[in-house]
Amino acid sequence: MCEDPTLHRKGTAMKQLTSYEGLHCANCGASMQGEFCHECGQSIHSVLKPVHSMAEETLETVLHIDGRIVHTLPPLLLKPGFLTLEYFSGRRVRYIAPFRLMFVLCVLSFFVFHLVIDQISSKVAAHGFPLVSVNSNAIENAGSPAQVRKALQKQLDGLQNARATGLLSPNLLDQTNVAAQDLRQKASRRLLELGAAPISAASVAEPLPSVTVKPADTMRAAATVPDDAGQKAIGQESTPVQIAWLPDMVNARLTELARHIQDNRHAVLGDDPLRRQEALQRMIGGVFSTLPPTMFVLIPVFAILLKLFYVFRRRLYMEHLIVALHSHAFIFLSLLLIAVTGMLSTWLRPHAAWTGYAMGLLQTALILWIPTYLLVMQKRIYRQGWPMTVLKFWCVSWCYFGLLGIALLVALVLGVAH
Repeated sequence: MCEDPTLHRKGTAMKQLTSYEGLHCANCGASMQGEFCHECGQSIHSVLKPVHSMAEETLETVLHIDGRIVHTLPPLLLKPGFLTLEYFSGRRVRYIAPFRLMFVLCVLSFFVFHLVIDQISSKVAAHGFPLVSVNSNAIENAGSPAQVRKALQKQLDGLQNARATGLLSPNLLDQTNVAAQDLRQKASRRLLELGAAPISAASVAEPLPSVTVKPADTMRAAATVPDDAGQKAIGQESTPVQIAWLPDMVNARLTELARHIQDNRHAVLGDDPLRRQEALQRMIGGVFSTLPPTMFVLIPVFAILLKLFYVFRRRLYMEHLIVALHSHAFIFLSLLLIAVTGMLSTWLRPHAAWTGYAMGLLQTALILWIPTYLLVMQKRIYRQGWPMTVLKFWCVSWCYFGLLGIALLVALVLGVAH
């Protein structure tokens, strides 16, 4: 029978691709029997590759991870304990590893929450904790015409400084003109009460002069120059921390943190709106930079709690750690969805009011699903009766929330000291 030469060439090429005869490991010199050395485990493929090969491998890796995400996130959110039991059964390839899953969701959730807090703080700074601060009490309580004019000029200068920051929206810029007119009218009434000539009608209707927005560096440099009271408060050195049983390096670090807390406190309580806003942003950023490592410390502690409460179940600590990783991954995913639905509600409510109610119901369902999910997950994994499961779940939750409160307090202090 005649043999097809095309098939022979294809078979030879496949043999050349899969044969490693005569090849030796570059690391230990052992004869290669596959793509990886059976002695040291090093790959036969070189890391020195063209850029297009690196791009292909990167794309393949990303697509592979995306495929695992499709198999991982739905059961993580909807099937309590499913991923953990699959991991215990040895079916792990199609799912993302527990630590990587928890880490990615933790970073994403804190990032989104940071955006939400920044948005809230900006609104508070622009309205409730204002960059535009107006107080007419000094004008209304002034005892002489000179004091009235001095108090009025001080308030007008404050409005002008707020405009000069460049942080005000057009609506707030219009509000500064309205506030200036209101101040001039109150000053005129007070001058009439004191028997002095009121401010002219043209001056009352005169808007604040337009300002040129300063560069960010110039505004920051101007904000670092506080008033006399601020200089006295910030210029004072904080009391050095001296704890006898701590090393000098630790005492010096504690002293520095105390000084940062004092500086941030003076900035928040001071009269400079730009310094107040920068201090708030700095402290918020410090808190969110401290929270992820704090949570990484709490996860093995949570596994220890599970080990203690289920000591007679004869499970390894690593098993409890996997339960803790999947539990926290679910919590971070739920918090991420709650934050995203809250942002969508804020964006969509002005255009369609019903979407705000729908998002609110979805947020409520997610919040209620968190404890329900964790309870069912604990029941399925440790396979105890409902009374014992509920009792242990209640005890573990209280212990964990106590530790979580302490961790959040430490993160808050470190954030304020940022």
